[in-house]
Amino acid sequence: MYVVGLTGGIGSGKSTVANEFTKLGVNLVDADIASRELVKAGAPALEAIGNHFGPTVIETDGSLNRGALREIIFHNGAEKTWLEQLLHPLIGQWLIQQIAASQSPYCILVSPLLLETSQAQLVDCVLVVDVEEGTQLERTLARDGGNEDTVRAIIAAQMSRAKRLEHADDVFYNEQAFKTVATRVLTLHNKYLKAAGAKQADE
Repeated sequence: MYVVGLTGGIGSGKSTVANEFTKLGVNLVDADIASRELVKAGAPALEAIGNHFGPTVIETDGSLNRGALREIIFHNGAEKTWLEQLLHPLIGQWLIQQIAASQSPYCILVSPLLLETSQAQLVDCVLVVDVEEGTQLERTLARDGGNEDTVRAIIAAQMSRAKRLEHADDVFYNEQAFKTVATRVLTLHNKYLKAAGAKQADE
């Protein structure tokens, strides 16, 4: 299976680009879905999180209070590391299973932490969705609300824009008009179909 790793900073528009690929019949494997599945109410990982961080990160219905957890981990490096060490191996296992189950000619692994984790080893090429930092901030606040300082901390905690672009095989600059997204995705889709065919022929 040929796997394209799609990544980008918070608020870059990864989901918008990924959704255009699904319209072309491409299967998505989404690390954010993995992280949500693994911390559903009653899940062992959520129990471990509650035991470690305390009741403030658990809602009254037993689900994860994501806002409370985000405030903690993006202002405390040690706590962020603890959470990553718990979740990243579990997420990796989930992603491998989903990639193996993919039925399209190639699949796309969507992950904000693709390049910061071992997930990069699962992909054949890297597609970076790129925007200016000011756009990241504006879009994230418009989408999620919350505290500007927290969003800035998230941006600062992620891999820098320059370093992310160094790892890119393809760059999707997402400051352009939305109406251009589908056309540009189609160009990439045709490229990846050829690459997937070449990989299959070699196997």
